[in-house]
Amino acid sequence: MNKFLNLLGFNAEEKKTTIRTEIVAGIVTFLAMAYILVLNPILMLNGTNEHLFSSVFIATALGAVVGTLLMAFLAKLPLAQAPGLGLNSMVGGLLGGGLIGAALSFGASMLMVLISGVLFLVLSVLKLKGISVREIIYKAIPESVRGAISVGIGLFIAFIGLYNSGNGIIVGGLGTPVDLVAFNTWDMALLAQPLVLLVGFVVIAILSHFNVKGAVIIGIIAATLFGLIPAINVTTWSGQSWKFWENFSGFFSFDVAKGGTFFAAFTDINFGGASVMSLIMVIITFCMIDMFDTMGTCVGCCSAAGLMTEEGTPKNYNQIMVADSVATCAGALFGTSTVTTFVESGAGVSAGGKTGITALTTACMFLLSIFIFPIIASIPGAAANAALIWVGCLMLKGVKNIKVDSVKDFVPAFLTVAIMPLGYSITDGIGLGMLSYVLICVCGYLFDLISYACSKKEGKEKPVWDVHIVTIIIAVLFLVYFFVPTAF
Repeated sequence: MNKFLNLLGFNAEEKKTTIRTEIVAGIVTFLAMAYILVLNPILMLNGTNEHLFSSVFIATALGAVVGTLLMAFLAKLPLAQAPGLGLNSMVGGLLGGGLIGAALSFGASMLMVLISGVLFLVLSVLKLKGISVREIIYKAIPESVRGAISVGIGLFIAFIGLYNSGNGIIVGGLGTPVDLVAFNTWDMALLAQPLVLLVGFVVIAILSHFNVKGAVIIGIIAATLFGLIPAINVTTWSGQSWKFWENFSGFFSFDVAKGGTFFAAFTDINFGGASVMSLIMVIITFCMIDMFDTMGTCVGCCSAAGLMTEEGTPKNYNQIMVADSVATCAGALFGTSTVTTFVESGAGVSAGGKTGITALTTACMFLLSIFIFPIIASIPGAAANAALIWVGCLMLKGVKNIKVDSVKDFVPAFLTVAIMPLGYSITDGIGLGMLSYVLICVCGYLFDLISYACSKKEGKEKPVWDVHIVTIIIAVLFLVYFFVPTAF
């Protein structure tokens, strides 16, 4: 038993945790992520190939299982993986033809995801002077941007929970992009989900104040039960079929027409006349989003759990990246979009998760979900989102780590923090933070160089260029990401 626990990085004294705490944290992480099981097929298929819904659901669960198990046994950290939001919508754009002007078959779309995963894996295992390319990229990110990542992710997570697909406390405004829901209307059709969300959050906050173990999961359960009140009526039976064996039959059929998403990347290839350049841009985009989303998420969650090294990188960083890239490849073979590390891992961290036992528990829950999908689908999203708001609160602590000594520090830090929630993308936040840092450094260096050339004072030191070449390369890649059209 002890050998098995060691495989998961469990050490009660060193990590100051218990098996019970880790298991509860794993369940909390799963409950916070469970929405992806239903949402991923909806966003991926986007009104096309509806007959693939149940198979993509299975692929979503299996992709999460593989990725999270790798986090458990390889990285030994409380991080969970599943198909990422945004990337699944891009797959939907490929299937519908809106992303690159040509509709790809389901298998061809999965092949794009697979190739991006392989590229990601190469960057994770390739080493230069004993250091992986991925770690070199991480260290090339300016300190101010790195410090801002966890705070930005915290706000991003909180916004996801507050907005709750437009049915949360934050809603679309009249004349404004967003607004606070009108509580004074007393209209339960409008207020039911916000009230469930508030109940869950308040329960979590109060119990956490009194250091009650499992406060997050208790809050989710309390909100779910509150939703059963007839006047609220948010918690309802999903009505999903229990016949999982029929879904498995279609999933493994190797025929997309029958629901066979398994290995569709090799059995259903049709690029619909898309140009080679368009396909290359899709692969690069998939890879970059996965890379920087994972990087940002790991920094945020590991900072909150105290799992950072003295050098300021997450513990077992290389293993995290290998686990993430292998999971993307596995997910593509199952028939789902890019598998990435989830920001909702922070929910488990807030519940005390510190080791791979948390990830193992989450993986087991995802596997179980295939067989109890009707029950899982019955937990209202508002109840689970209460945990995300709490995670956002906890991650605000990272604001003390943001470097704001000069303009080249606080401007990139601000953009990183602000763009993540407002642009609804971790990658976009990091990207604009990087670009602003390089732009300010370049302009500052050129100004100092001109000033030095024009100065007649003796003994004045020549300006020194101190921006790492890898930082420049990353900035150029982000320029391509932001400004080069996907479709050619």
